[in-house]
Amino acid sequence: MEIWINPRCSKCRSALSILDAESAQYTVRRYLEDPPTEDEFRAVLERLGLEPWDITRTGEQVAKELGMNTWPRDEPARERWIAALAEHPMLIQRPIITADDGSAVVGRTEEAVRSVLPE
Repeated sequence: MEIWINPRCSKCRSALSILDAESAQYTVRRYLEDPPTEDEFRAVLERLGLEPWDITRTGEQVAKELGMNTWPRDEPARERWIAALAEHPMLIQRPIITADDGSAVVGRTEEAVRSVLPE
């Protein structure tokens, strides 16, 4: 599995602690240093079953500067959202965990993190 993290984020550190406590095998991706591509966003959104606006931190300053709260949240606007996430990875909700079985979660809660652990 892979986990997209910002080391300064408490939710990311908590998710890593859970994975470590369960001896999970995972790869860390520091997405601010190694930003996902637009294609990677499309793939992870499909795995999550979410839209780009569902994983966007619209309270961030750059989101306010871009006026993202006024952007349509529909299929024609989808690529605009994906491009913004790729260009400004600090807008990504975190951590995002992609599991080996093809599932993925935004691991903001202990339950979400545990949901991708092998049984």
